[in-house]
Amino acid sequence: MENLGPLKTIRVVEFTSAWAGPYATCLLGFLGAEVIKVESRQRPDHSRNLSFTTGRKFETLDESEVFNNLNLNKLSVSLNLKKPQAVEIAKKLIAISDVVMENMRPGVIPRLGLGYDVVRELKPDIIYLSSSACGQTGPDREYVGYAPTFAALSGLPHITGYPDWPPSNFMGSIDLRSACTSAFAILAALYHLRQTGEGQYIDLASQEAIAVFAGDIFMDYVMNGRIQVRKGNKDDVMAPHNCYRCKGDDKWISIVTASEEEWVSLCNAMGKPELAGDERFKDMPARKANEEEMDRIITEWTQDQDYYDVMNRLQAVGVAASPSLSSEALFEDPHLKERGVFRQVDHPVIGKNWVIGPPWRLTETPAQFRSPGPMLGQHTDDVFQNYLGMAPEEIERLRTEKVIY
Repeated sequence: MENLGPLKTIRVVEFTSAWAGPYATCLLGFLGAEVIKVESRQRPDHSRNLSFTTGRKFETLDESEVFNNLNLNKLSVSLNLKKPQAVEIAKKLIAISDVVMENMRPGVIPRLGLGYDVVRELKPDIIYLSSSACGQTGPDREYVGYAPTFAALSGLPHITGYPDWPPSNFMGSIDLRSACTSAFAILAALYHLRQTGEGQYIDLASQEAIAVFAGDIFMDYVMNGRIQVRKGNKDDVMAPHNCYRCKGDDKWISIVTASEEEWVSLCNAMGKPELAGDERFKDMPARKANEEEMDRIITEWTQDQDYYDVMNRLQAVGVAASPSLSSEALFEDPHLKERGVFRQVDHPVIGKNWVIGPPWRLTETPAQFRSPGPMLGQHTDDVFQNYLGMAPEEIERLRTEKVIY
């Protein structure tokens, strides 16, 4: 497939694993960037080995649906970076690239000889992003971080959940939010490069990337001295503001009204227009004060209905309402199907595999699937011969010496 993406002239070299690093460069790949993933059998990306989400372990390094989803459109080369010759080859790749991304623990990649200070000597205008749990500086810089840990450090889980439950344990989606922030930062740096010719170093802390989503929590503390607590689905002001049980096993719908007009429309849709004039629910403060009884009445109406039917009825009269979709329901959702969110790609080992598509629709420079996630080292010979001018005999020798491994 012809590469029509807006980043089709950009080459990225990545030294990443897990989710937060690979998905950032996957997003750039959707936009047309050529992404070369440097990896090794010495220490493979753990998403090739197992799925933390499902607990599934994979028998080989080339059959992980998780890895495939996170590494679409990429090339893979094998280099054992513990070998000095491998580091030199990596430097040559970087010298012909525009962007470097790594998400190793702070201090690891400089010790390998591929830190930003070294790389910018090779290519002064390089854009280099280091993604870590807590950043490259500060007392917590060397903390090991996966999604649940740096999410906890962000403060967001502490205010997510029910009052009588512990803080929520955020997992994979948090990695992907950090990844989106990395991709955004790289795009901003590419824009700056185009305007000025200057490359730069980007120190991205996943803790901070997630903390910014709790900006209102910080502001409330700084301005009002309040420490917000977990309150489930409730809002401080709006009522109703909750998830309500619908017909079926674990089926729920989220309903919110933000004005008196919307409340009246909800009452009419439920066939209970008299509630709009009920003293208990006459305005937002009254509804908030009697929220438990109001929620009970709404549940009596929703519990025997299909949640799509409730959504369509309420949306038709201007009331915000949407089903709370499970993974199965998301996959079967007619709206997402029509927009092609889930697509199949042919993988040489897995076969036809469902993947999640690019989250944008660009009319002139479409985001595309060009290839499935690569097999480990699949493009080593091609890249080293055609990009670096290495002879086949040299490549074979390096394999024997486990420099390419």
